[in-house]
Amino acid sequence: MLDNSLYEYMDAMLKQTPVSMKRYIFDDIAWDAHMVGIVGPRGVGKSTMLLQYILSHRDTSKMLYVSADNVYFSSHTIVETADAFVKEGGEHLFIDEVHKYKDWSRELKQLYDVHPKLKITFTGSSVLDIYKGEADLSRRALIYTMQGLSFREYLELFHGIRNKVYSLDEILNHQVSVTEMEHPLPLFRDYLKRGYYPFAKEIGFEYRMQQVISQTTESDIAQYADMKASTARKLKQMLSIISTLAPYKPNADNLARELSVSKNNVPDYLVYLEMAGMIGQLRDDTGGMRGLGKVEKVYIDNPSLMTALAGGVPDIGNIRETFFYNQMRVRNDIISSRESDFCIDKFTFEIGGKKKGKKQIEDVPNGIIVRDDIEVGHGIIVPLWMFGMNY
Repeated sequence: MLDNSLYEYMDAMLKQTPVSMKRYIFDDIAWDAHMVGIVGPRGVGKSTMLLQYILSHRDTSKMLYVSADNVYFSSHTIVETADAFVKEGGEHLFIDEVHKYKDWSRELKQLYDVHPKLKITFTGSSVLDIYKGEADLSRRALIYTMQGLSFREYLELFHGIRNKVYSLDEILNHQVSVTEMEHPLPLFRDYLKRGYYPFAKEIGFEYRMQQVISQTTESDIAQYADMKASTARKLKQMLSIISTLAPYKPNADNLARELSVSKNNVPDYLVYLEMAGMIGQLRDDTGGMRGLGKVEKVYIDNPSLMTALAGGVPDIGNIRETFFYNQMRVRNDIISSRESDFCIDKFTFEIGGKKKGKKQIEDVPNGIIVRDDIEVGHGIIVPLWMFGMNY
């Protein structure tokens, strides 16, 4: 028989769940699939989205939400919990923060094979490797990667300003219209400081950001890569160094010297930080497939993280590029440009302030000037804030 404390815990969590806004990825997820995984960096709202789905569907099927870090699992397994749930007529099991459970991959594989009618949805850290280890879930689970808030989502969550998603073509053709927002720039500035993370609405945002950084580098990545504590601290140090340089061309020799580590380890450390949502690596088009080209620049993952690492005063030029890269990578294949900053499909983008000129791309076909500090654009000049409406 299933312990009633699990249902009590689920009810308590559901009562705390906001329902006013659903994330960009909510309707993309095949919730009715046999097994679904939602991964992403800490603090971007994966748990809330799971609970929102349960709230809106719990009348149509028997559901159970559990968190893998619940003390209940110190003396019970996920498998025996699922078995008891199925015997009671359970249909959809939601497992939050599955990465905090030691044998998560093996037990999920067993549940998939033993209970073909049970729907299983789990969330986990973005450093979860479903292709690694003895229990390969890549052939079983549909995996979705969830990012933080876009500027569009921030406007809805923080200010109640709702708007549609605009395609890249609509943005470039100056079709973005936010009638409830007379002047976008003050809100855009606030977004750059704290708007990427939904928990910014809560008290103690700066402290929470430091917790995200520490737990990601010293716990999530360290556990995934089986690192010693001293090595995990090197990751945090590397992130700090990168934050003062980004966006920059990675130099393994210099980073290795700064960190007192082998230069052969530097590429792996950068990949770990990228997987965990701490940095982004902009690649060129030499790989033939998305994400497989040579790394041209390393960015801090998002403007809010960049602001936190810079003590609240990031370089404005760097944060502009970071914002553009961060927002456009979700729905677009963005690569480095040989002539300018970025390329998406046939377009080349040059990012700058309100006085940014056209000289650098005047001979480039389909060149676009992206200017900060302007409300509206014209021709090939497009306001930076509008690219935050793409997801």
